[in-house]
Amino acid sequence: MSTLFQVLHQFWIVWLVALFVAIVAWTFWPSRKHRLERHARIPFEDEDRPDAR
Repeated sequence: MSTLFQVLHQFWIVWLVALFVAIVAWTFWPSRKHRLERHARIPFEDEDRPDAR
């Protein structure tokens, strides 16, 4: 049983590292730059409206 937990623990570490690398790659992919910059400006655009709280 102890060996099973060690294998599962190693699997989860590899899975989480792969997931992290995939998220970072998706975020910094060149074709997504314009869209993500547009999303980053959303909080500042809301300040210009008179009805914003």
